[in-house]
Amino acid sequence: MNVDRQRMLGALLQWQHSFAGQSERPDVQTLTAQPVVIWNLPQGWYLRSTGTWTFDLEHGGYYIPVGLGAGKTWKARSTIYTVFVEPQYSVAHAGSGPRWQIFAGLNMTLGK
Repeated sequence: MNVDRQRMLGALLQWQHSFAGQSERPDVQTLTAQPVVIWNLPQGWYLRSTGTWTFDLEHGGYYIPVGLGAGKTWKARSTIYTVFVEPQYSVAHAGSGPRWQIFAGLNMTLGK
């Protein structure tokens, strides 16, 4: 991962595989990859792209969203707030999964 004062580049990979439960239920095996690109702007603003790509390794389904969003970070008293919104479009899609989605959130870092 590369981090400096203006940008962050990285990725998060996860693999999940079922191993217990009722034998008549189908196996589940998925791989997710989340490339992360964040570009910091002045006054706490930033641009971001963090679509989570999902691959169903048991049935061959997948969806690959790409997004472009914006966020703002600020501090009030001892709490740091970050709010963002990122529309995402699936550029490749097979099986179940959304074509369009909006990823939004509010993070709070509580201090003393």
